[in-house]
Amino acid sequence: MPFGNLRRLGVAVALAANPVLLLLDEPAAGLSDNEANTLTELIIKLPQMGIGVCLIDHHMTFMTALCTRLVVLDFGTKIADGAPAGVLKDPKVTEVYLGGEL
Repeated sequence: MPFGNLRRLGVAVALAANPVLLLLDEPAAGLSDNEANTLTELIIKLPQMGIGVCLIDHHMTFMTALCTRLVVLDFGTKIADGAPAGVLKDPKVTEVYLGGEL
């Protein structure tokens, strides 16, 4: 089974438990852009179904497509919190995750 399908299957198995909150740790890791887009389409529907989603991922395109709020940690300390556009422009976030300005 293709890797992207396995990821979606993992989400389906988790949904079978009727969760109130789904915790996903780097669900886009190792996926192609097409596979990540397909997974995004699936995950974006979950809040509309009354299921909260908490994501941990380093794939910023994926995160900004899905999240209305980002919280960024550096060694367990919160360094930024807010709307994705603002958080990604935060100088501390840029320094910690990107090694400086782009």
